[in-house]
Amino acid sequence: MAKVVTMGEIMLRLSTPGNQRFIQADELDVCYGGGEANVAVSLANYGHEAEFVTKVPENPIGDCAVAALKKVGVETKNIARGGERLGIYFLESGSAMRASNVIYDRAHSSIATATAADFDFDKIFDGADWFHFTGITPAISDSAAELTEAALKAAKAKGVKVSCDLNFRKKLWSSEKAQKVMTNLMQYVDVCIGNEEDAEKVLGFKPGDTDVTSGDLKLAGYKDIFEQMVEKFNFEYVISSLRVSHSASDNGWSACIYSRDTKEFYHSREYRITPIVDRVGGGDSFAGGVICGFVDGKDFKSALEFGVAASALKHTIPGDFNLVSRAEVENLAGGDGSGRVQR
Repeated sequence: MAKVVTMGEIMLRLSTPGNQRFIQADELDVCYGGGEANVAVSLANYGHEAEFVTKVPENPIGDCAVAALKKVGVETKNIARGGERLGIYFLESGSAMRASNVIYDRAHSSIATATAADFDFDKIFDGADWFHFTGITPAISDSAAELTEAALKAAKAKGVKVSCDLNFRKKLWSSEKAQKVMTNLMQYVDVCIGNEEDAEKVLGFKPGDTDVTSGDLKLAGYKDIFEQMVEKFNFEYVISSLRVSHSASDNGWSACIYSRDTKEFYHSREYRITPIVDRVGGGDSFAGGVICGFVDGKDFKSALEFGVAASALKHTIPGDFNLVSRAEVENLAGGDGSGRVQR
Protein backbone atom coordinates (compact mmCIF):
# COMPACT_ATOMS: atom_id res chain seq x y z
CA MET A 1 0.00 0.00 0.00
CA ALA A 2 1.45 3.36 -1.05
CA LYS A 3 1.07 6.70 0.68
CA VAL A 4 -0.22 9.35 -1.73
CA VAL A 5 -0.69 12.98 -0.72
CA THR A 6 -2.86 15.40 -2.67
CA MET A 7 -3.38 19.10 -1.97
CA GLY A 8 -5.98 21.57 -3.20
CA GLU A 9 -9.44 22.94 -2.54
CA ILE A 10 -12.51 20.98 -1.59
CA MET A 11 -15.75 22.80 -2.33
CA LEU A 12 -19.43 22.59 -1.60
CA ARG A 13 -21.15 21.52 -4.82
CA LEU A 14 -24.73 22.66 -5.42
CA SER A 15 -26.26 21.09 -8.52
CA THR A 16 -29.65 21.26 -10.15
CA PRO A 17 -31.65 18.02 -9.88
CA GLY A 18 -31.63 15.88 -13.00
CA ASN A 19 -30.99 18.06 -16.03
CA GLN A 20 -32.87 21.12 -14.85
CA ARG A 21 -31.64 24.58 -15.70
CA PHE A 22 -30.75 26.96 -12.87
CA ILE A 23 -33.89 29.00 -13.49
CA GLN A 24 -36.09 25.89 -13.14
CA ALA A 25 -34.64 24.57 -9.90
CA ASP A 26 -36.48 25.09 -6.62
CA GLU A 27 -33.88 23.02 -4.76
CA LEU A 28 -30.24 22.04 -5.22
CA ASP A 29 -28.48 18.75 -4.55
CA VAL A 30 -25.53 18.92 -2.15
CA CYS A 31 -22.21 17.11 -2.26
CA TYR A 32 -18.52 17.96 -1.88
CA GLY A 33 -15.65 17.71 -4.30
CA GLY A 34 -12.64 19.25 -5.95
CA GLY A 35 -9.83 18.11 -8.22
CA GLU A 36 -7.23 16.85 -5.78
CA ALA A 37 -9.81 15.70 -3.24
CA ASN A 38 -11.41 13.56 -5.92
CA VAL A 39 -8.05 11.94 -6.70
CA ALA A 40 -7.52 11.12 -3.02
CA VAL A 41 -10.95 9.49 -2.85
CA SER A 42 -10.16 7.26 -5.82
CA LEU A 43 -6.88 6.11 -4.29
CA ALA A 44 -8.51 5.41 -0.93
CA ASN A 45 -11.11 3.28 -2.72
CA TYR A 46 -8.30 1.25 -4.31
CA GLY A 47 -6.76 0.51 -0.92
CA HIS A 48 -3.93 3.03 -0.78
CA GLU A 49 -3.16 5.41 2.07
CA ALA A 50 -4.54 8.61 0.58
CA GLU A 51 -4.18 11.91 2.40
CA PHE A 52 -5.78 15.19 1.36
CA VAL A 53 -4.29 18.50 2.47
CA THR A 54 -6.28 21.73 2.42
CA LYS A 55 -7.65 24.48 4.63
CA VAL A 56 -11.34 24.76 5.46
CA PRO A 57 -13.28 27.12 7.77
CA GLU A 58 -13.87 26.30 11.39
CA ASN A 59 -17.64 25.97 11.02
CA PRO A 60 -20.22 23.23 10.33
CA ILE A 61 -19.79 23.50 6.53
CA GLY A 62 -16.05 22.94 6.92
CA ASP A 63 -16.88 20.00 9.19
CA CYS A 64 -19.13 18.52 6.51
CA ALA A 65 -16.40 18.75 3.87
CA VAL A 66 -13.96 16.93 6.13
CA ALA A 67 -16.60 14.33 7.04
CA ALA A 68 -17.28 13.64 3.34
CA LEU A 69 -13.63 12.68 2.94
CA LYS A 70 -13.43 10.65 6.13
CA LYS A 71 -16.51 8.70 5.08
CA VAL A 72 -14.64 7.21 2.12
CA GLY A 73 -11.37 6.56 3.93
CA VAL A 74 -9.29 9.63 3.06
CA GLU A 75 -6.81 10.77 5.74
CA THR A 76 -7.65 14.31 6.92
CA LYS A 77 -5.41 14.79 9.97
CA ASN A 78 -3.33 17.56 8.38
CA ILE A 79 -6.24 19.65 7.10
CA ALA A 80 -5.83 23.17 8.50
CA ARG A 81 -8.82 25.00 9.94
CA GLY A 82 -9.59 28.70 9.65
CA GLY A 83 -10.25 31.37 7.08
CA GLU A 84 -13.52 32.92 5.98
CA ARG A 85 -15.42 30.30 4.01
CA LEU A 86 -15.59 27.14 1.98
CA GLY A 87 -15.61 27.64 -1.78
CA ILE A 88 -18.83 26.80 -3.63
CA TYR A 89 -19.57 25.80 -7.18
CA PHE A 90 -22.96 25.58 -8.83
CA LEU A 91 -23.51 22.94 -11.51
CA GLU A 92 -26.16 22.83 -14.21
CA SER A 93 -25.83 19.44 -15.90
CA GLY A 94 -26.18 19.47 -19.68
CA SER A 95 -27.86 16.93 -21.90
CA ALA A 96 -27.61 16.06 -25.58
CA MET A 97 -26.40 19.19 -27.40
CA ARG A 98 -26.76 21.47 -24.33
CA ALA A 99 -23.46 21.75 -22.47
CA SER A 100 -23.09 21.69 -18.71
CA ASN A 101 -22.45 24.98 -16.94
CA VAL A 102 -20.38 25.69 -13.82
CA ILE A 103 -20.57 28.90 -11.77
CA TYR A 104 -17.83 29.47 -9.19
CA ASP A 105 -18.29 31.24 -5.86
CA ARG A 106 -14.90 30.65 -4.30
CA ALA A 107 -13.30 34.07 -3.82
CA HIS A 108 -11.66 34.51 -0.39
CA SER A 109 -12.09 30.83 0.44
CA SER A 110 -9.94 29.39 3.23
CA ILE A 111 -7.45 27.74 0.88
CA ALA A 112 -7.16 30.91 -1.21
CA THR A 113 -5.66 32.73 1.76
CA ALA A 114 -3.68 29.81 3.20
CA THR A 115 0.11 29.97 3.49
CA ALA A 116 2.88 27.44 4.06
CA ALA A 117 2.81 28.40 7.75
CA ASP A 118 -0.55 26.58 8.02
CA PHE A 119 1.08 23.21 7.27
CA ASP A 120 3.95 21.07 8.50
CA PHE A 121 5.06 19.76 5.12
CA ASP A 122 8.02 17.90 6.60
CA LYS A 123 5.58 15.79 8.60
CA ILE A 124 3.02 15.55 5.79
CA PHE A 125 5.51 14.13 3.30
CA ASP A 126 7.25 11.83 5.76
CA GLY A 127 6.97 8.34 4.28
CA ALA A 128 5.02 9.56 1.24
CA ASP A 129 5.50 7.88 -2.12
CA TRP A 130 3.60 10.29 -4.36
CA PHE A 131 2.30 13.86 -4.38
CA HIS A 132 -0.41 15.09 -6.73
CA PHE A 133 -1.62 18.61 -7.46
CA THR A 134 -3.48 20.30 -10.29
CA GLY A 135 -3.35 23.60 -12.13
CA ILE A 136 -6.56 24.60 -10.37
CA THR A 137 -4.91 25.28 -7.01
CA PRO A 138 -2.31 27.82 -8.23
CA ALA A 139 -5.11 29.52 -10.19
CA ILE A 140 -7.16 30.23 -7.06
CA SER A 141 -4.91 33.03 -5.81
CA ASP A 142 -1.30 34.19 -5.75
CA SER A 143 -1.10 32.93 -2.18
CA ALA A 144 -2.31 29.48 -3.27
CA ALA A 145 0.32 29.45 -6.04
CA GLU A 146 3.05 30.20 -3.49
CA LEU A 147 1.64 27.50 -1.21
CA THR A 148 1.74 24.99 -4.06
CA GLU A 149 5.40 25.69 -4.78
CA ALA A 150 6.25 25.37 -1.09
CA ALA A 151 4.58 21.95 -1.01
CA LEU A 152 6.41 20.89 -4.17
CA LYS A 153 9.80 21.88 -2.76
CA ALA A 154 9.07 19.92 0.41
CA ALA A 155 7.93 16.86 -1.55
CA LYS A 156 11.03 16.83 -3.76
CA ALA A 157 13.27 17.27 -0.71
CA LYS A 158 11.77 14.01 0.57
CA GLY A 159 12.28 12.23 -2.77
CA VAL A 160 8.56 12.01 -3.46
CA LYS A 161 7.33 11.39 -7.01
CA VAL A 162 5.17 14.27 -8.24
CA SER A 163 2.30 14.34 -10.72
CA CYS A 164 0.36 17.32 -12.02
CA ASP A 165 -2.94 17.49 -13.85
CA LEU A 166 -2.69 20.77 -15.75
CA ASN A 167 -6.46 21.42 -15.56
CA PHE A 168 -6.82 24.86 -17.16
CA ARG A 169 -9.83 26.80 -15.85
CA LYS A 170 -10.55 29.92 -17.89
CA LYS A 171 -12.96 31.18 -15.24
CA LEU A 172 -10.08 31.34 -12.75
CA TRP A 173 -7.19 32.79 -14.76
CA SER A 174 -5.92 33.70 -18.20
CA SER A 175 -3.72 31.52 -20.36
CA GLU A 176 -0.93 34.10 -20.03
CA LYS A 177 -1.03 33.95 -16.22
CA ALA A 178 -1.31 30.16 -16.27
CA GLN A 179 1.78 29.79 -18.47
CA LYS A 180 3.82 32.14 -16.29
CA VAL A 181 2.98 30.34 -13.06
CA MET A 182 2.79 26.74 -14.26
CA THR A 183 5.95 26.80 -16.37
CA ASN A 184 7.86 27.54 -13.16
CA LEU A 185 6.14 24.69 -11.28
CA MET A 186 6.91 22.11 -13.97
CA GLN A 187 10.52 21.83 -12.73
CA TYR A 188 9.18 19.73 -9.84
CA VAL A 189 6.92 17.43 -11.91
CA ASP A 190 7.69 13.84 -12.92
CA VAL A 191 4.35 12.87 -14.49
CA CYS A 192 2.37 15.48 -16.44
CA ILE A 193 -1.33 14.82 -17.11
CA GLY A 194 -3.74 16.92 -19.15
CA ASN A 195 -5.63 17.17 -22.40
CA GLU A 196 -5.06 19.07 -25.62
CA GLU A 197 -6.58 22.32 -24.27
CA ASP A 198 -4.55 22.12 -21.06
CA ALA A 199 -1.29 21.58 -22.96
CA GLU A 200 -1.98 24.61 -25.14
CA LYS A 201 -3.40 27.03 -22.57
CA VAL A 202 -1.12 26.11 -19.66
CA LEU A 203 2.17 25.26 -21.34
CA GLY A 204 1.84 26.56 -24.90
CA PHE A 205 1.91 23.22 -26.75
CA LYS A 206 -0.79 22.51 -29.34
CA PRO A 207 -1.23 19.17 -31.15
CA GLY A 208 -1.54 19.75 -34.87
CA ASP A 209 -4.68 19.07 -36.94
CA THR A 210 -6.77 17.89 -33.98
CA ASP A 211 -10.45 18.79 -33.56
CA VAL A 212 -12.09 17.18 -30.53
CA THR A 213 -15.44 18.71 -31.42
CA SER A 214 -15.59 16.79 -34.68
CA GLY A 215 -13.80 13.79 -33.19
CA ASP A 216 -10.81 14.20 -35.51
CA LEU A 217 -7.91 13.19 -33.26
CA LYS A 218 -4.50 13.07 -34.94
CA LEU A 219 -2.47 10.98 -32.52
CA ALA A 220 0.80 11.81 -34.27
CA GLY A 221 0.27 15.40 -33.15
CA TYR A 222 0.05 14.30 -29.53
CA LYS A 223 3.25 12.28 -29.80
CA ASP A 224 5.01 15.28 -31.28
CA ILE A 225 4.06 17.68 -28.47
CA PHE A 226 4.73 15.02 -25.82
CA GLU A 227 8.29 14.76 -27.14
CA GLN A 228 8.62 18.55 -27.03
CA MET A 229 7.27 18.68 -23.46
CA VAL A 230 9.72 16.00 -22.33
CA GLU A 231 12.59 17.82 -24.00
CA LYS A 232 11.69 21.10 -22.26
CA PHE A 233 10.67 19.83 -18.81
CA ASN A 234 12.24 16.34 -18.58
CA PHE A 235 8.95 14.71 -17.55
CA GLU A 236 9.19 10.96 -17.03
CA TYR A 237 5.75 10.50 -18.56
CA VAL A 238 3.35 12.78 -20.40
CA ILE A 239 -0.29 11.68 -20.45
CA SER A 240 -3.38 13.05 -22.16
CA SER A 241 -6.99 12.06 -21.84
CA LEU A 242 -8.85 12.04 -25.17
CA ARG A 243 -12.49 13.03 -24.98
CA VAL A 244 -14.60 13.11 -28.15
CA SER A 245 -17.82 14.93 -27.31
CA HIS A 246 -20.52 13.63 -29.64
CA SER A 247 -22.88 15.45 -27.26
CA ALA A 248 -23.07 16.29 -23.55
CA SER A 249 -24.60 12.84 -23.02
CA ASP A 250 -22.42 10.82 -25.40
CA ASN A 251 -18.61 10.84 -25.31
CA GLY A 252 -15.79 8.75 -26.64
CA TRP A 253 -13.10 8.31 -23.98
CA SER A 254 -9.52 7.11 -24.23
CA ALA A 255 -6.00 8.32 -23.42
CA CYS A 256 -2.42 8.26 -24.61
CA ILE A 257 0.96 8.25 -22.88
CA TYR A 258 4.59 8.88 -23.81
CA SER A 259 7.59 7.48 -21.93
CA ARG A 260 10.74 9.57 -21.73
CA ASP A 261 12.98 6.57 -21.13
CA THR A 262 11.65 4.13 -23.74
CA LYS A 263 10.45 6.75 -26.27
CA GLU A 264 7.23 4.72 -26.60
CA PHE A 265 3.85 6.28 -27.38
CA TYR A 266 0.76 4.27 -26.48
CA HIS A 267 -2.95 4.83 -27.13
CA SER A 268 -5.42 3.05 -24.85
CA ARG A 269 -8.64 1.24 -25.54
CA GLU A 270 -11.51 3.63 -26.32
CA TYR A 271 -14.84 3.56 -24.48
CA ARG A 272 -18.12 4.92 -25.79
CA ILE A 273 -19.88 6.39 -22.74
CA THR A 274 -23.58 6.98 -23.22
CA PRO A 275 -25.70 8.12 -21.53
CA ILE A 276 -23.38 10.06 -19.24
CA VAL A 277 -24.71 10.40 -15.70
CA ASP A 278 -22.12 12.93 -14.44
CA ARG A 279 -18.88 13.88 -16.17
CA VAL A 280 -17.63 16.20 -13.41
CA GLY A 281 -14.62 14.55 -11.81
CA GLY A 282 -13.98 12.44 -14.89
CA GLY A 283 -10.47 13.77 -15.35
CA ASP A 284 -9.72 13.42 -11.64
CA SER A 285 -10.84 9.80 -11.66
CA PHE A 286 -8.53 9.25 -14.64
CA ALA A 287 -5.58 10.78 -12.80
CA GLY A 288 -6.39 8.75 -9.69
CA GLY A 289 -6.53 5.56 -11.69
CA VAL A 290 -3.23 6.21 -13.47
CA ILE A 291 -1.50 7.08 -10.19
CA CYS A 292 -2.87 3.88 -8.68
CA GLY A 293 -1.43 1.91 -11.57
CA PHE A 294 2.00 3.46 -11.11
CA VAL A 295 2.17 3.04 -7.32
CA ASP A 296 0.92 -0.54 -7.76
CA GLY A 297 4.01 -1.16 -9.87
CA LYS A 298 2.16 -1.65 -13.16
CA ASP A 299 3.93 -0.86 -16.43
CA PHE A 300 2.91 2.46 -17.97
CA LYS A 301 0.56 0.91 -20.52
CA SER A 302 -1.33 -1.05 -17.87
CA ALA A 303 -1.44 2.01 -15.60
CA LEU A 304 -3.00 3.99 -18.43
CA GLU A 305 -5.62 1.31 -19.14
CA PHE A 306 -6.54 1.20 -15.45
CA GLY A 307 -6.99 4.98 -15.42
CA VAL A 308 -9.15 5.03 -18.55
CA ALA A 309 -11.39 2.24 -17.25
CA ALA A 310 -11.72 3.94 -13.86
CA SER A 311 -12.74 7.20 -15.48
CA ALA A 312 -15.21 5.55 -17.82
CA LEU A 313 -16.95 4.14 -14.76
CA LYS A 314 -16.94 7.55 -13.03
CA HIS A 315 -19.13 8.94 -15.81
CA THR A 316 -21.90 6.63 -14.56
CA ILE A 317 -21.85 7.95 -10.96
CA PRO A 318 -23.46 11.16 -9.66
CA GLY A 319 -21.26 13.53 -7.69
CA ASP A 320 -17.56 14.39 -7.83
CA PHE A 321 -16.22 11.24 -6.18
CA ASN A 322 -15.48 8.06 -8.13
CA LEU A 323 -17.03 5.49 -5.81
CA VAL A 324 -15.87 2.33 -7.55
CA SER A 325 -13.73 -0.52 -6.30
CA ARG A 326 -10.45 -1.80 -7.65
CA ALA A 327 -12.20 -5.02 -8.71
CA GLU A 328 -14.78 -3.11 -10.75
CA VAL A 329 -12.08 -1.18 -12.58
CA GLU A 330 -10.00 -4.27 -13.25
CA ASN A 331 -13.08 -6.08 -14.52
CA LEU A 332 -13.81 -3.33 -17.04
CA ALA A 333 -10.16 -2.93 -18.02
CA GLY A 334 -10.10 -6.67 -18.61
CA GLY A 335 -12.83 -6.35 -21.21
CA ASP A 336 -16.19 -6.68 -19.42
CA GLY A 337 -18.26 -3.62 -20.24
CA SER A 338 -21.55 -5.49 -20.48
CA GLY A 339 -23.19 -3.84 -17.48
CA ARG A 340 -24.86 -7.15 -16.61
CA VAL A 341 -26.31 -7.51 -13.12
CA GLN A 342 -23.76 -9.02 -10.72
CA ARG A 343 -25.54 -11.72 -8.72
